[in-house]
Amino acid sequence: MFVDRIKAFAQAGKGGRGCVSFRREKFVPKGGPDGGDGGRGGDVVLRADRHVDNLANLFYEPLVKAKNGTHGKGKKMAGRAAANKIVKVPVGTMVYLASGDGTDESQGSQPVVDLVRDGKEFVLCRGGEGGKGNVHFKSSRNRAPRQYTDGVEGEQGYFLLELRTIADAGLVGYPNAGKSTLLRKLSAARPKVAAYPFTTLHPVVGMMELPGYRHATIADIPGLIEGAHRGIGLGHEFLRHITRCPILIFVIDVAGSEGRSPVEDLQNLRKEIDLYDPMLSSRSWLVVANKMDLPNANENLETLREKFPKISIVPISAANGEGIDTLKKALAERMTGDQDVSSPIKGGQAENP
Repeated sequence: MFVDRIKAFAQAGKGGRGCVSFRREKFVPKGGPDGGDGGRGGDVVLRADRHVDNLANLFYEPLVKAKNGTHGKGKKMAGRAAANKIVKVPVGTMVYLASGDGTDESQGSQPVVDLVRDGKEFVLCRGGEGGKGNVHFKSSRNRAPRQYTDGVEGEQGYFLLELRTIADAGLVGYPNAGKSTLLRKLSAARPKVAAYPFTTLHPVVGMMELPGYRHATIADIPGLIEGAHRGIGLGHEFLRHITRCPILIFVIDVAGSEGRSPVEDLQNLRKEIDLYDPMLSSRSWLVVANKMDLPNANENLETLREKFPKISIVPISAANGEGIDTLKKALAERMTGDQDVSSPIKGGQAENP
């Protein structure tokens, strides 16, 4: 199960109660107060872990609670502090304050924390301090105090956790445009490939090797359709995953095998991206004309180039592996910033079709 958005309730542990005790030993029948303090409650801590790829663990444990501290004891023995509750989340998880009424707090609100680095920790809820034992209440006028304090309640609240995949480039396109097949050719990732729409139901990230022992990550999100920014289709649920990608790769079915115009496909995709988040329109982007092995592909490619003369278009056939090496080289130059005028990908920085 892939879960990239979930609401959870977190509660830190309560501090232990202070102890009321008096020293009673041989030859000391009436010793003074010696009640110890209670232990501190455990914190709820989020930890970004690169080995976790979704929020499914919180789907099965939506109530996250840390343990309470133990009570104080006699002989001035403090209670044991409770261990922190560590919750591992994927790198790229954003956390928002939420309420218990089911409203969407992520829209228009600032996140509590953005866990973008592996190993980064954030204390979501702090545990309560332990109560004080009666040893703290002795005085010259109160030689045998029986006062103590309870432990403090730990922090608690509802939180919305939202995963935004971190990748160097994101594949954007209509269903059946060949994004998953392309990802297989560019990396060792093995997303499901089939001859029907919406085969990809959740984001898949692959790693592409670059010269000089470097690498880059590429994310494949479910196919978009017109109106995706309004919640139509499946892609709208995952558009957030490309908001962190500095490069957007628009994969176009240049053969029109689904009965659509490649020109209109590119226009609609750019429109949906802009309507979802205008900042995405300024990202570096390029066009991959896929399915060049099918009829009408060459004719449609020329039409696409005539319509968008300033946009560099890379023709490929992901199914046959044609043009993949050229695309890898161009992507490597784009991702490393080491471009030259001979690169097949030039421009496309912030121009809208």
